[in-house]
Amino acid sequence: MLLDKLKPIISRYEEISSKLADSASLSDVKLLTELSKEQSSIEEITQKAKQYISTLDSITHSKALLDDKELGELAKEELKSLEATKAKLEDEIKILLIPKDPNGNKNVFLEIRAGTGGDEAGIFVGDLFKAYCRYADLRKWKVEIISSSENSVGGYKEIIALIKGEGVYSRLKYEGGTHRVQRVPETESQGRIHTSAVTIAIMPEVDDVEVSINPNDLKIDVFRSGGHGGQSVNTTDSAVRITHIPTGISVSMQDEKSQHKNKDKALKILKARIYEMELENKAKAEGANRKEQVGSGDRSERIRTYNYPQNRLTDHRINLTLYSLEEIMLSGNLDSIIDPLITHAQSEAMSASE
Repeated sequence: MLLDKLKPIISRYEEISSKLADSASLSDVKLLTELSKEQSSIEEITQKAKQYISTLDSITHSKALLDDKELGELAKEELKSLEATKAKLEDEIKILLIPKDPNGNKNVFLEIRAGTGGDEAGIFVGDLFKAYCRYADLRKWKVEIISSSENSVGGYKEIIALIKGEGVYSRLKYEGGTHRVQRVPETESQGRIHTSAVTIAIMPEVDDVEVSINPNDLKIDVFRSGGHGGQSVNTTDSAVRITHIPTGISVSMQDEKSQHKNKDKALKILKARIYEMELENKAKAEGANRKEQVGSGDRSERIRTYNYPQNRLTDHRINLTLYSLEEIMLSGNLDSIIDPLITHAQSEAMSASE
């Protein structure tokens, strides 16, 4: 019963309030911080729970008045409104009861790579990155390019960026996978539609506590940078490749002129990739019980198609089709895709809990 789940939450909130009012708690900064954080995390559901209990009490009171000659009709009308409020609160509370993703508020590394399709795939990497940057602007997030490898026609073989802000991972975590584009390339003289693909990985930024790496497990190579950056980039062995021997995961970084900075960036991405691998392994182990998952996040899974001739965007995981592709890409307003994905995930999680 829903009330059985809500009463302990209300009790805990009130218990924390009492502790915070206790002068002994005020002298313990660590305890004060922990209690304040916990109270903040359950404040919304506590308020909704109190509204729900108050609504149930009002329903009971109105039902008792239904046979009253003078107040019966008024109570009947009031009951309709109260039942609607009760249903609305139940839906909101069920969503709030879904366990929070521990990574939800983390910053993310966005990694976009060109797949099949040659130069056109590289151009689409750039188009997608611009769309995510526009979306970040709408959300007041900050985007920092960590590494990029350009191709010969103005696109990218790969681009990695760190996106910082409130709730970044919770909004972007379903973007990982294969994104397919269908359109006529600018270089196509015959007007033929070309199909190409890019892969996206969304990796939460992690700290040393969450991913501890034994230095003895790392193989670090330094070499001379190549490609863009000017002559000065190539005069020293500033580029770095770090390989994590137990997993075989390797990261190369050469965007900075400083070997130290390249090593620091490479380590951050390496930790994120190791953490991402651990999340994927955990998801596979949980299997069908992981009901809140929308798709696997596996880069090999085709999750979305961008069809420019038909101005159509399709997300294959939830059978969502929108005929506003160009507007979405130009404005960066990805909420029209992301909101339905989140709603679907919440629905799956609610069904699982029930």
